[in-house]
Amino acid sequence: MKISARNVLRGKVRSILPGAVNSEVVVELPGGEQIVSVITKASVDNLQLKAGKDVLVIVKASNVMIAVD
Repeated sequence: MKISARNVLRGKVRSILPGAVNSEVVVELPGGEQIVSVITKASVDNLQLKAGKDVLVIVKASNVMIAVD
């Protein structure tokens, strides 16, 4: 697989919380940090995601915002 995004992180699916249309996928990185992604249920099925599966997390965004109150 070749991709132009530079923020590619290897990880392992820890859990999947299915919703009506989308699913929340928690991926654990090698250092123990977790990244959560919300993707369609169809994508979960097409990628055959399940807990324990090795995956790549690809971050492609023009903005990353941080806020405090």
